Amino acid sequence: MTSKQLLPSRDIASRSFKATACALAVSAVLSAPLAIAQENQETPETSESASQALQEAQARGTLERIEVTARRTTESLQEVPIAVTSVSGNELQNIGAQVITELQQFSPNTTLQTSRGTNSTLTAFIRGVGQQDPLWGYEPGVGIYVDDVYIARPQGAVLDILDVQRIEVLRGPQGTLYGKNTIGGAVKYVTKEMSGDTEFNAQATLGSYSQQDVKITGQLPIIEDQLYLGVGYANLTRDGYGTYLRSALDGQDRENYNKDLWAARVSLEYRPSDDLFFRLAWDKTEDTSNAKGGYRLLPSLLTDAPVPDKVYDSYTSLPTFNEVDLEGWSWLVRYDVNENLELKYIGSDREGYSPTNIDFDNTSLDIFDVPAEYRDENTTHELQANYAGDSYKIVSGLYYYDGESCGNFNAILGFLGRAAFGVPGLTREVAGCNNSESWAVYTQASFDITENLSMTLGARYTDEEKTAIVNNGLVFYNLYPATGWVPGFVRPEGQLVPTVLGSDSNGDGVLDAPKSDSWQRFTPRVGLEYSLDEDTLIFASFAQGFKSGTFNPRAEQNEPGVNPEIVDSYELGLKRDWNSQLRTNLTLFSYDHKDRQYIAVGGAGDGTTLNQSLQNAAETAGSGLEAEITYVATDNLTFDFSLGILNFDIKRNDVIPPLIGLSNSPEHTANLAATYVLDTDVGYFTFNANYYYRDDYLLFETSELLEQDGYGLVNLSVNWESVEGNWYANLTAKNITDEEYLVGGYNFVGPEDASGNLTPGLGGDTTLIGYFGDPRTVHLTVGYRF
Repeated sequence: MTSKQLLPSRDIASRSFKATACALAVSAVLSAPLAIAQENQETPETSESASQALQEAQARGTLERIEVTARRTTESLQEVPIAVTSVSGNELQNIGAQVITELQQFSPNTTLQTSRGTNSTLTAFIRGVGQQDPLWGYEPGVGIYVDDVYIARPQGAVLDILDVQRIEVLRGPQGTLYGKNTIGGAVKYVTKEMSGDTEFNAQATLGSYSQQDVKITGQLPIIEDQLYLGVGYANLTRDGYGTYLRSALDGQDRENYNKDLWAARVSLEYRPSDDLFFRLAWDKTEDTSNAKGGYRLLPSLLTDAPVPDKVYDSYTSLPTFNEVDLEGWSWLVRYDVNENLELKYIGSDREGYSPTNIDFDNTSLDIFDVPAEYRDENTTHELQANYAGDSYKIVSGLYYYDGESCGNFNAILGFLGRAAFGVPGLTREVAGCNNSESWAVYTQASFDITENLSMTLGARYTDEEKTAIVNNGLVFYNLYPATGWVPGFVRPEGQLVPTVLGSDSNGDGVLDAPKSDSWQRFTPRVGLEYSLDEDTLIFASFAQGFKSGTFNPRAEQNEPGVNPEIVDSYELGLKRDWNSQLRTNLTLFSYDHKDRQYIAVGGAGDGTTLNQSLQNAAETAGSGLEAEITYVATDNLTFDFSLGILNFDIKRNDVIPPLIGLSNSPEHTANLAATYVLDTDVGYFTFNANYYYRDDYLLFETSELLEQDGYGLVNLSVNWESVEGNWYANLTAKNITDEEYLVGGYNFVGPEDASGNLTPGLGGDTTLIGYFGDPRTVHLTVGYRF
């Protein structure tokens, strides 16, 4: 574990990375692949276990075809003229991956991390573009999709890996085929279609911090060769990495960074003929892990809360309960009209509810507490037509989205209210909804110009209307979202705070209508592809994407909506299989990011006030390189290497406080890994090792107080499968060197005084808080399938 000293200065949150000689040796000798490069896509007709098929393919010592649906049709990865990483479910199993955030290690210039405060909220950035604040009304910059169904909110988007066929990471704007809120890229979670046979898979995992996981999946034919029922269930538990050292509620230690989650999925598939396919699926996730407490990087000035000895320890004056409750239905109809034309209808209906407690100051006093609730409901419908001719392909469709996103949070500054104003407490309560209705029409065509030269033209037109209302005001006591939120609390009835968006502007006692606005956007894509030979693709493209216009969910006055963010992106790429052993995929990119939506903080922007307004306040630009290289060294040994380079430039900077860099986006990311397959009389062994490096990065784009220095993670795993393919096991060790690295935080401090020490911020304390990634863990999984 890296040692450090935390000082009240600008470098207070820096984390120094010092790779040990052992770590460097392991990474240099062992590193590189998921079978990112050796995946054979599973099909319903596959009878043997997929991992055995993978091992046999590796034993042949050749590169394998990887199939993806990045352009909404099935294609070879090497034929797709965009930057995309695809990781199969079998490879995820081989490396012991358990949640979707682990994919960031294998996709260059990608950040997928668990956000601050909860175990299930996702922070996603690709090429420096994303959205940090998970408050309702803010739109993500990276789209998350499960079987082509859009997951609209970051709450619950840290998906546990269950019954997955593959996960694809598409880098760069995907505005034509995937629509709004994919200006950074998209992450596609693809579940397995059923084979039609009776199948059963059960696995149990034991690991560090009393980890105890159970996963069960299976399928059963109801009508042979026509109607199938599939089920999946997971129960995932783990003790906390740390504890709440003190709580004002009961004085007892409680787990911090624990996990208590279950998830279930039921699907029904019907194939009345070879040309027609129906699927109806239901899923539910309930996460009751404790709300996460942050690590105080500075001792409290107001109470006995020194910097804890462990970065996973915390203090709190709030209850520790937290819940993420998600449920949804999805459906798919696919009809092959003829050998050229395919029609699809994809629909979904989803809802989520998340009550949580976030103690911003992380002390046993009510200095800055934020209990909150989030509610989300949305319905989507998509009609798609795909046509493949002799020298062209066309993907086109109609899309409709109707969503309601609501929430409320209470910024409780009770200690300040009693000390400064002599009142029982002080609360700024904010509550409201930000509802969206949008439709889009899109088409994208790829056609041959000559035998070697082809062109891609795409366009999408989106029409979106949003309606918002925000209630925002002060009460002079501690106010919680509901009766019983803390012991003995009874919430008063009636309107408690003034209405901001939708106010009584003419004083007639009747609230004005909620604020509404609409935006229309045309997002094109143009590309040229040249096949130098059957193994080499050179491509160049221009693509545009946009993130929705919106209203300020923290508005304190009747604010207008802000315009969408726009990203114009240019790419130049080369995909080549040099022979049966070496594959190189390279992409150069640059982009302009316009009309960026930023909160302008009132006052001096020094963390001492909550006064805020949302504005299109900045324009930035980025450029860089992404490389993914696979080398099949021998019949048994394969290496993979990936590298991401990201440069950043500020072109307009009207943000208060001003931008100084990118959030959660290092200038360099790299992964070096190795896979070795061993065939023995007792089964197949797959050994995996990888070393993943992230350069230094800021947690907030406007402050260098929370900055993570460069660090590296060493991971090792061994996977065994019996000769018959029914029994399997996996032993995985992650973050072997026990690196400590920031993934989130809060910054509410004032400016430095004459001695260079940070002064108190909002709430009257020095609130500088960090949240950290997982420590060293080891887990063993044993499974049986038939």
